[in-house]
Amino acid sequence: MLPLILASSSPYRRQLLDKLGLAYHWASPAVDETPLPGEKPEELVVRLAQAKARALAKTYPAHLIVGSDQVSSQQGQILGKPGHLEAAHRQLRAASGNSLTFYTGLCLFNSVSGRCQSLCETYEVSFRELSDTQILNYLQREKPFDCAGSFKCEGLGISLFRRMSGRDPNTLVGLPLMALIDMLINEGIDPLGQPG
Repeated sequence: MLPLILASSSPYRRQLLDKLGLAYHWASPAVDETPLPGEKPEELVVRLAQAKARALAKTYPAHLIVGSDQVSSQQGQILGKPGHLEAAHRQLRAASGNSLTFYTGLCLFNSVSGRCQSLCETYEVSFRELSDTQILNYLQREKPFDCAGSFKCEGLGISLFRRMSGRDPNTLVGLPLMALIDMLINEGIDPLGQPG
């Protein structure tokens, strides 16, 4: 079994990958995440997931490398990580009473064979009508400034939503585990086939 590397420094992705009970290491790839002119969200996240996985291939030449990237989109406008309070407030103000679609790109790259499995998973969230006070209170409590969409659904952020829909709720946090399991099985690794 090839060793597993997560091409991400995200603590959220590490927490998700921990669920599978597989041994892995993580490393942060150096990848320019700037969208290309006219690039659609699903194209962007797949390209970046592949770029992140491939960026570590020279350092990890005999590994399975997991790359992932995520953006949210509202009415065709790509929203990234806010970075600070004011930008997060603007994102949540615009999301209030509306729906956002999250696009999460996933890639599993075998650095021995060069096999690259990749896809885009989507997840949709519908927001409650939120007052400025509710938005500010939420942002001050959770400080989700490093999260696409300006929330942490695994915490208090769940109170922002009326409805969520998609195949795999882990997608919303940033790593579609169901799809990753399929890819791992294609490489001969079954999380349920491992001894406890």
